[in-house]
Amino acid sequence: MPKGVNGCAEVVKLPGSRTYIHPHTYEDPNQAVRDFAKEIDASNIRIERVIGAGEFGEVCSGRLRVQGKREIYVAIKSLKAGYSDKQRRDFLSEASIMGQFDHPNIIRLEGVVTKCKPVMIITEFMENGSLDTFLKKHDGQFTVIQLVGMLRGIASGMKYLSDMSYVHRDLAARNILVNSNLVCKVSDFGLSRVLEDDPEAAYTTRGGKIPIRWTAPEAIAYRKFTSASDVWSYGIVMWEVISYGERPYWEMSNQDVIKAIDEGYRLPAPMDCPVVLHQLMLDCWEKGRSERPKFGQIVTILDKLIRNPASLRELANSSVCREDPPTPEFSVSTVDDWLDTIKMGQYKENFSSAGYVSLDSILYISVSELAKMGVTLAGHQKKILSSVQSLQAQGTHVQTGTSALRICPTSLTMMEQQ
Repeated sequence: MPKGVNGCAEVVKLPGSRTYIHPHTYEDPNQAVRDFAKEIDASNIRIERVIGAGEFGEVCSGRLRVQGKREIYVAIKSLKAGYSDKQRRDFLSEASIMGQFDHPNIIRLEGVVTKCKPVMIITEFMENGSLDTFLKKHDGQFTVIQLVGMLRGIASGMKYLSDMSYVHRDLAARNILVNSNLVCKVSDFGLSRVLEDDPEAAYTTRGGKIPIRWTAPEAIAYRKFTSASDVWSYGIVMWEVISYGERPYWEMSNQDVIKAIDEGYRLPAPMDCPVVLHQLMLDCWEKGRSERPKFGQIVTILDKLIRNPASLRELANSSVCREDPPTPEFSVSTVDDWLDTIKMGQYKENFSSAGYVSLDSILYISVSELAKMGVTLAGHQKKILSSVQSLQAQGTHVQTGTSALRICPTSLTMMEQQ
């Protein structure tokens, strides 16, 4: 590999463009820190309280005295004592990466302390913490426009990273931070997700092994990490935001998630999700990488929605059978009829043996119950639960043996079954 100045790999850049430089391309990793991160005098930092723990040590909030400016609130990551040279390099590599970025939706690096102990990374302070925890705490409290505004910020940050040829690989609501103005910023630029030589090994992120629920199928199957795989992850983040921090794929195991996605299953629209947003999620989850939108296109789409809020009014699960266009309905009065209607007649025996003999009894069936009954194919479970959800959504009052249920086949969506 040709070496440029300071022992860094030479990068060919297009006029007017900037390209991210991987710290591992430096012969001396300390040079990367010197090039991209400002050294801060430890006497200018006042640590106030512990706000969390990271892979390498504590995370605190505090204040930084900046020359010629007032004190600013900052987050301070400290490297715990007893570290190895490699741990120090890995810890500081995050600063070498972050220091190359300058965007309102990317967490800002203030500087590093490397000349005394503890070694520290200083970043801007984000008052509301991680996006997933913040949303769970404020469940249902934001307008759809506010949620779309958050998503627009994340997409804008990701467009910037993509334009710099940086692939994040671990985009998830837990790695987005929120400030007091609800501005979302992409964070977590740790380098511990370096792929191992062993082709069988899962790559490691700061949170452990590969985050299956957020990762594109091609990245899981053959480690093809690109901006397009980040787009897939962004679709999952959209789903997390609209569902206020719900866990993607709920309690399904990682293996079940991989299998279901391979069979074509995609997460259904969360409650009160506008049709246009669920469609954008589905576009992000296209199997073919080239079929997915680019981050620039996603930003444009979200900008249009913010300018035209009426486009967000139609909800994906607002009505079970839409008036226009008319959809055929099937009237069923027995469990056998219902199974025939949804083309799952092969399970009649399974249902009757398990005691599901009346229409009201099927309204509360769960994934685990289906598995126990012998309905093990993810696609079939999805179809049955989708139909059950459709029946629940109608609010049909079932009187066994006397009242028929009406099924609208075009409105089936699968939701979590407890």
